[in-house]
Order: sequence, then structure tokens, then C-alpha cells
Amino acid sequence: MNLKQLEVFLAVAETGSFTRGAEKSFLTQSTVSQHISSLENEFGIPLLDRTGKGVMLTEAGSILFYHASKILAGTHELANAMQRFKGMEKVVLRIGASNIPGTYLIPLFLPLFQELHPGVTVDLTQGDSQQMLDKLKREEIELAIVGSLTEDNALDFHRVGSDNIILVVPPDHRWSGKGEISPEELLEESYLCREKGSGTAAAVHSALANAGINPKKLQIKAYLGSNEAIKQAISHGIGISFLSELSVGRECRQGELYPVAVRNLTICRNFYLASRRQRELSPAGSSFHRNIIEWYRESAPGLNPPCQQ
Repeated sequence: MNLKQLEVFLAVAETGSFTRGAEKSFLTQSTVSQHISSLENEFGIPLLDRTGKGVMLTEAGSILFYHASKILAGTHELANAMQRFKGMEKVVLRIGASNIPGTYLIPLFLPLFQELHPGVTVDLTQGDSQQMLDKLKREEIELAIVGSLTEDNALDFHRVGSDNIILVVPPDHRWSGKGEISPEELLEESYLCREKGSGTAAAVHSALANAGINPKKLQIKAYLGSNEAIKQAISHGIGISFLSELSVGRECRQGELYPVAVRNLTICRNFYLASRRQRELSPAGSSFHRNIIEWYRESAPGLNPPCQQ
């Protein structure tokens, strides 16, 4: 059984005639008869009753007509869906992003992407960097933008942004308004940290270790899953934290939080666009990948220059 045989069968059944069915199928009547005979031989049962007034469906033919109609309708819809996919019309692009790029980087890029491809709907999932990379490898998303670079032979990474991570305290803190503190003073305070797997947390721990401060000696009061949660906890006096400059810029300008410089400590981390190695992207995914890299390289507004690695 093949799709052409089903098409011919439907044509004959719908027109009630081998002759008209042949005309509708653009085939000779003998070829149509051969297709019908092949189907009846395969199923081992008559599908059409031949009468002097034409042909009529048998009970078995009625069952085949119902299912063949659904099969052919599905193939037509499949063909249309593939054409829409190629033309990026009514297409959903599933991407993932860690907290900071998902909140501050992608919204800057989306207007350009939507202008280029108005038929593509971006479905964004957010979580920490490791969660997004795991989703990418499970093929739950097609691309991921994360705040840390990992050694993984299954993935490719391209830089698409950067961010400074700064120490922030509440307005009534003893360091508020202070020009600079020493690295050793960091051990005197209570801290709020992002969850394990966070690109921000990984960048902070690496920078502290390079500055001679053992991150394990920090007095950690809580691990929280987002920058917003940490900002709320800081405002309630629970502790202080190292946070993305992109995420606390408004609060610092309005005096709700205060940045504090730490002597000889600069924390900068890049954002990376991750994709599965040796896997072809969809047309929408390929365009997103290409355009966001070009956008960052040439004219990304409001972003820091890349960190020196």
C-alpha cells in the first residue's frame, strides 16, 4: 500500500466511477484499475462493488475510505507545515537562557529578530546555566544563552555579551558610601548567593579564589534562585551579595542599593550562545544564531565590551 494507491481509491470512491476517478487522478483507467486491484489483493477483501450505475463502497471500503481520508489530509498538512518551517511562517523557536541574559540580553535583541522574522514565535525558558545546557543536550530547546563556559564536547559556544558583577549592600549598611574595602573585610559579613549551577555564582567564586579569598570561608546565609529574590532579601537586611551590574543598575541609581568596590577585585563574565555540535539548526534557529552574534559584534546597545579571558 502506498499514498498514490490511497489517492486513487479516494478519487474513485468520491466520483463513483473508474472513468471519472481516472480523470481526477490524471491516470489511465487501466492504471486506476490496477491500483484498486492491488489494494484489494493486499487486504484480501473487496473494497468496491461494481454495478451498472458505477461503483459503491463495500463495508470494508467504507473503513478504508475513513482512514485513507485522514492519512492523506495529514500528509497535506505535513507538507504545508514543512513549507512553513522552511519559510519561517507560524514557527515556534524554543530557546533557553540563564537568569541575566534571559532578562536583560534577549529582550534587547528580540525587536530586531521579530522585524526580520515576524512569523517566528520565540518560546523562552529560563533557569540557571547548567539547567539550560542540560535541556539543550536533551533537545528540549534548540539554543541556550548562558553565563558560563563549560568544557563539553557535545556543545559549541559563541560569545554574545558580557556583564560586570559587583558587590551591593543596603542603604543603611556600614559600607554604604565607602570608597573601597579590602578583600579580607569580605569575611566579616553575611552573604546571599545564587544557587549552585548559576553562572553568576561560578564567576564570583572563581574571582574570589584568584584574589586569595577562599569562597568557602564566606558566611552564606541563603542560596536563592534569582537576582530579584536576592535583591528583596538584601532590602530586608538579611545579607549582602555580588550581583549582575545589569540587574541592579536601576536600584543603584535610585539609591535603593549601593555598590561597593573591593580592592584588586574585578569580576567580569561573558554570555555565551550554546548549540549542539554537529547538529543542523532549523531555519529559524540558524537565523537567530547568526543574527544575535552579528548584533552583539557590530551594534548591540547598552552592553559591555567582552571580558578578557
